[in-house]
Amino acid sequence: MDLQAVRTFVAATEAGGFQRAAADLAVTQQAVSKRIAALEQALGVRLFTRAPRGAELTIDGRAFLPHARELLRAAERASASVRPGSRPLRVDVIASRTAQSSLMRAFHRAHPGIALDVMMLVSMDTAVAALRTGELDATFRAVGAPGRPLPDDIASARVLDEPLQLLTGPAHTLADAPSVTLADLVGHRIWMPGIAPGTEWGAYYDDLVAEFALTIEATGPNFGSDVLLDTIADTPALATFMGEHSRLIWPRTHDLRRIPVTGPAPVYPHSLLWRRDNPHPALATLRTYLATAGEWGAAGSWVPGWAVGQ
Repeated sequence: MDLQAVRTFVAATEAGGFQRAAADLAVTQQAVSKRIAALEQALGVRLFTRAPRGAELTIDGRAFLPHARELLRAAERASASVRPGSRPLRVDVIASRTAQSSLMRAFHRAHPGIALDVMMLVSMDTAVAALRTGELDATFRAVGAPGRPLPDDIASARVLDEPLQLLTGPAHTLADAPSVTLADLVGHRIWMPGIAPGTEWGAYYDDLVAEFALTIEATGPNFGSDVLLDTIADTPALATFMGEHSRLIWPRTHDLRRIPVTGPAPVYPHSLLWRRDNPHPALATLRTYLATAGEWGAAGSWVPGWAVGQ
């Protein structure tokens, strides 16, 4: 359907006649008449009848009017969705209680005028595919893992190193320690059922285990953080790792302990990924903000060799 004809039909309806619609649209009255005639031919009905005071809608015209207005609104929404500066910046933060989510909340506070669409895509492959198709503007991931190269059209910049903490229940032998070293954790069972083989975080923990002789168990189904926290609280022999910026909530009776890990401090490297030719103006603002607000590469921290220099 010719949207120009639909727009002319709505203008003639609101103006109350073809002559006034022509003035509003800055075209001739003959052009208005031709557009309306073409629209009537396409629909197979009369939309207007001639009256002493101008053109009046027929029954079919009144029936078509709300749909015509919706067509124009839909066209405007479609145009705005790809118009630089008018659509929200679409950013993937993986999950709502993660460090990436905290970074984006801080960015929103610093730049409240920038509209955001926050997405949560677990899979890196899904996120990168969405970047390449333009469905997504940016995502936070760990990059450089063996066998997981980035496509040439995707750029990345390391923006945050998140320290790992040990989470234990009150009866764990390390529960009262003010901090622990990686050497202190040798022989202790660290349970992390969320580690998926072939993922970037799976590669991270594989290297952590290999370098420091840790025992990380990814056994059993992943029923989510609530079940993980319940199990850690009730099982003295188990602990788990969590990011320093992860915002998890548990009952007071769990009495869980978050313990800093040192010697060296293992940190998870978060990078921002985006498509190199993405023209969204707010993307540059986000990159500039993260370059100054983020923290990474601190002395005394550990990341896998594949993350160094990212």
